[in-house]
Amino acid sequence: MEPAPCLMDFALLHPDPDDADWLRPVPPSAALAQRLHPIEREIQERRRHSLQLTESFEPFMDISAQDPPTTHAITVLEGGTRINAAIDVATAECRTEVLTVQPGGARSEDILSKGLERGTAVVNRGVSIRTLYQHTVRHHHGTFAYAERLAEGVEIRTLEELVQRMLIFDRTVAFIPAQDDLTVALELRHPGLVSYLIAVFEQLWQRATPLLEDVPYTPTPAGISGVQRSIAQLLVEGHVDDSIARRLGMNVRTCRAHIAKLNAALGSGSRAQLGYLISQSGILDRKS
Repeated sequence: MEPAPCLMDFALLHPDPDDADWLRPVPPSAALAQRLHPIEREIQERRRHSLQLTESFEPFMDISAQDPPTTHAITVLEGGTRINAAIDVATAECRTEVLTVQPGGARSEDILSKGLERGTAVVNRGVSIRTLYQHTVRHHHGTFAYAERLAEGVEIRTLEELVQRMLIFDRTVAFIPAQDDLTVALELRHPGLVSYLIAVFEQLWQRATPLLEDVPYTPTPAGISGVQRSIAQLLVEGHVDDSIARRLGMNVRTCRAHIAKLNAALGSGSRAQLGYLISQSGILDRKS
């Protein structure tokens, strides 16, 4: 018997049951049916599975067809590029109002220049802007120049302390940081969350002082300034220099200079003694 692999593979030959040295031919139709049978069975199984999937998804398809597409209530934005792109989209779509909270000290000229460009484009569309800074920006000429250039349609007020950075557009979408290094942000579109943040902003706004007005400080003993009184309050609460500087929007060196003035004014020789003297001086009993 000569080998016939092709014919054997296609089942066109099979061993002769009466003589092992011979192969008998198989009708091609029978051989073809034998080859097609497992394929057709697999096709039928896949069709049955596809019908089951269709039946399972049918209720969800009906819901999707009836209701308009839903917007994600909370979107996590990772990386400066994605964060800025989302803010740019919200800025371009804004039609009525922008509310912003910008903690920290004075901005660089580059940041102010970009802010001026973006702010001008928004104001020119008739959109109003309200921005909250910290009191430390009052000592920065660039910020005043920025405010004067955007005088129409923009209101700027300052506070001693602020919450983290926040932007709210048209009272429908808000952006807040999700990490201290500002590399992750949250885009919020849930009406309840956005309304809550607006309420926070409005409370801060009512307490803030317009940028071009003097901050009304109540005189304190020994010529201690309002900034130094705020630092004294944070010292008594146990904050370290880095934390105080960050909360008041100043650099650490400036913060330590104010602490040194507090030491001199109250006659303190140590940090522990300073805390005691602050509590005994009565300066924290006065509010600006």
